[in-house]
Amino acid sequence: MKNKVLLTAAVTGAGDTTGISDLVPVTPKEIANSAIESAKAGATVAHIHARDPKTGGVSHDIEHYREIVDRIRDSEVDVVINITAGGGGDFIPSLDTPAAGGNGTFIQTPEERHKPVGQLLPEMCTLDCGSVNFGDMIYMSPTDWLREHAMLIQKSGVKPELECFDTGHLRFAKQLIDEGLIDGDPMFQFCLGIPWGAEADVETIMYFKNRLPENAHWSAFGIGRMQLPIAMQTAMLGGNIRVGLEDNLYLTRGVPARNEQLVEKAVEMLHSNGIEVMTPQEARVYYELRNPHGGVK
Repeated sequence: MKNKVLLTAAVTGAGDTTGISDLVPVTPKEIANSAIESAKAGATVAHIHARDPKTGGVSHDIEHYREIVDRIRDSEVDVVINITAGGGGDFIPSLDTPAAGGNGTFIQTPEERHKPVGQLLPEMCTLDCGSVNFGDMIYMSPTDWLREHAMLIQKSGVKPELECFDTGHLRFAKQLIDEGLIDGDPMFQFCLGIPWGAEADVETIMYFKNRLPENAHWSAFGIGRMQLPIAMQTAMLGGNIRVGLEDNLYLTRGVPARNEQLVEKAVEMLHSNGIEVMTPQEARVYYELRNPHGGVK
């Protein structure tokens, strides 16, 4: 796989972005179609969140995930499916109810967070490896919960993508590996530029990269205007990349993007630097991912 990278399209996310761009897919059909179009444009992986079709907000409904996954799998377009496992961690501080949290707080147990992954069995899922100040809220993932969650993912045979929003997350991800809770060669993702996590710059990428286990694979993404610069820097340093409307809404300054346009731009950028994109089947073999029809590879 020399000079080949895995390219992920994060097609919708869970953020309050639908009021900014009407190109963010909302319904299960829209999300599935956007994943399919991204795959046609060259994406190896589709990273999936579900949204409430009525409100556009985040959805934790297993049936919304089921419809998205079924629509992708029933299409004639091949793409690796990566479902978020990071739902239900939002804690909104409130002076009136400091212990319980305020309006918008929504916390799920590890078992509840794992439900879409455990039932639908995608090839991959994300595992956020710690708590972080996420804008004005706190994203909560206590260490004991993460151990339980990692164990549930391990039992399912799905490959976790170990998401690190700050440096301590990398340390704990390596602890999960040391405790035998991550099988095979681990896959890390450096999530950069999110307030108030790690900076989106080369120095931060190198800090993370230099502290990885020897057998680790890695990816990085930046948000907003840093999406494509971080993607290019990451690819040149030997990492996998991610683009999409979860992280960035614009093709160029003031021009709203579609997911497939961001994928096309990333593919063009890679090709101009002599780097190819892995096919979904190449990725399944190389990273020892489960087969969408059951089993491994």
